[in-house]
Amino acid sequence: MIDNSQRGKAVSQRGQRKLKSLSDLLKGKQGRFRRNLLGKRVDYSGRSVIVVGPQLKLNQCGLPKQMALELFKPFVMRKLVENNFAHNIKSAKRLVDRMSPEVWDVLETIIKDHPVLLNRAPTLHRLGIQAFEVILVEGSAIQIHPLVCAAFNADFDGDQMAVHVPRRPANRLSNPPKIWCWAVTISRWTAPTNAAKVKFSRRRKKSRWHTSSASSNCTPKSNCNLARARKKNSSRRPSGASCVLFNEIFPEEMRFVNDVQDKKKLKELVARAYQVVGSEGTAEVVDRIKEIGFKYATRSGLTIAIDDITVPANKEEIIHNVEVSVAEVEKQYRRGLITEDEQYVKTVELWTEATEEITDAVAKSFAQDSPVRVMANSGATKGGFTPLRQLAGMRGLMADPAGRIIPLPITSNFREGLTALEYFISTHGARKGLADTALRTADAGYLTRRLVDVAQDVIINEDDCGTHSGIWLSGDSKERTGESFEERVVGRVAASAIANPKTGEIIVNALELITEQMFAQMKAAGVDRVFVRSPLTCGARHGLCAKCYGRDLARGGLIRIGEAVGVIAAQSIGEPGTQLTLRTFHTGGVAGAEDITTGLPRIEELFESRDPKGQSIISDIDGQVEIAIEDGQRVLEVVATKIETDDYEMPTHTKALVKEGEFAPTGTVLYQ
Repeated sequence: MIDNSQRGKAVSQRGQRKLKSLSDLLKGKQGRFRRNLLGKRVDYSGRSVIVVGPQLKLNQCGLPKQMALELFKPFVMRKLVENNFAHNIKSAKRLVDRMSPEVWDVLETIIKDHPVLLNRAPTLHRLGIQAFEVILVEGSAIQIHPLVCAAFNADFDGDQMAVHVPRRPANRLSNPPKIWCWAVTISRWTAPTNAAKVKFSRRRKKSRWHTSSASSNCTPKSNCNLARARKKNSSRRPSGASCVLFNEIFPEEMRFVNDVQDKKKLKELVARAYQVVGSEGTAEVVDRIKEIGFKYATRSGLTIAIDDITVPANKEEIIHNVEVSVAEVEKQYRRGLITEDEQYVKTVELWTEATEEITDAVAKSFAQDSPVRVMANSGATKGGFTPLRQLAGMRGLMADPAGRIIPLPITSNFREGLTALEYFISTHGARKGLADTALRTADAGYLTRRLVDVAQDVIINEDDCGTHSGIWLSGDSKERTGESFEERVVGRVAASAIANPKTGEIIVNALELITEQMFAQMKAAGVDRVFVRSPLTCGARHGLCAKCYGRDLARGGLIRIGEAVGVIAAQSIGEPGTQLTLRTFHTGGVAGAEDITTGLPRIEELFESRDPKGQSIISDIDGQVEIAIEDGQRVLEVVATKIETDDYEMPTHTKALVKEGEFAPTGTVLYQ
């Protein structure tokens, strides 16, 4: 009765259905607390499938007329009475139900200053709910701007979104609000590294690269096909007409952009726009980029056919050479010269090298103006030429359901077609991918809940805690942290004044926020070590102070008092968690090292301070690295002097993380 889940065998009814105990009624997502007490049900909300609205501005959404009428029904009825179209609410309701012509006129006036909130589940972070201006459209689908898809993680393959109407006038967001689409989304662009939340769709990336490769033979007024008129051997250099057309869309302060605009360059361009013209101006700039992208993508007629995918001429030769080498390894194993593990590792190494060689051959086999190459160069294909390797080269090695790499590769590609056996082998990887995705989505959601639980009381409670403590950041930390000196320093508050080491001139005053411009001056002056305030050393009694936290990564500028930075931090870790692989399959000489925990389980290990499963061997002395084979066993030696030498036996499935001849200081990870 109290808890039916703790017993060895749960008490059940005749139909084998478990009886619900009191604890079952309370716990979990469907329990009394989370479903009935914390769960919300609201009036004035709707739900529909989303489709692309290329004609919309960044802060607009297309709402079906009938849905909008139902959502704004009370406002419409009140306005009908005010404008003397109806004598009372009852007759106004009849007018709305009949959908009289005057109802639509009233609705048009109401939606002008009445934005709506759009939400897509799962709402993993703050960008999952944004406010939009309403545009009435025909049909039954909600239209959204193509550039806000990344924030919602939405696509147009049947996704649904919910729409909510803020009901009370105080919540109607009549002034430029914090939750307005461009205020929420564009604000992520305070630095090029953060310029990813409004992403250009693949088609637009492709068309921008393609258009900017056009020849100056075309004048801007001519109606010729810019994308096709390319100079021979132009090697991706920008040229006249397309650059003139592209620069016409920018404000005077941002001209002249004279580069080929691939995915990375577009991010930098939008980040620059944010710094020059602010949020609203940037919204206009990205809208214009979208328009020119769609226009020339349509006009170029860029498309691919099966004949555009060419198989490299030397593919068979590469595969034949590897097959000979693999047969030699097999022969050595049969003679007892190598172990089964060594044979497996060598076979996987040989096939991995062959796969990389074929990838290079595939890249060279496409003509410079081939539609497939244009798409790969633009950043429109995920992973550059790697997907093209599967189309025109070979699929390569696959992992079985347990995660072990099958040493029998798929040598065919999709252009030639797979044999029955190859098709069967490839189903392993596909099925495991789907299973992993389903599992890690639930795991990432649970991790986010736990992180929010511990971090929710970390709030900015004061401007300055008055501490003199801080941390030193140095320019040589990139190898250890994975972040550049600029990424670590910009957005921090200087704990002490930063001066030019040569002239003594103050670049950044104490307690001043370090900006990109200040960092550029520091770099030019040769400053490579700074003392900054840090949340780790904050002296605030409750939560954090603004000076120790630094820049508001969502909006730019110093963080404001009252901001729930703990929840933001938890969501920022949880939201990309679903994209992390549960386990990384190394296909090089590290085949078999799949017990090394990576991705989401590794993050859980770090947060919960668990002992890691895999062990890394660390050098005890400073010395030179030498790798040798003694009695069939790989041995890694760290030689300090002729007398002092440390030997480490390396198991077959491990990978050396240091190279032969490299100097390894004490504490260096040697292999894992």
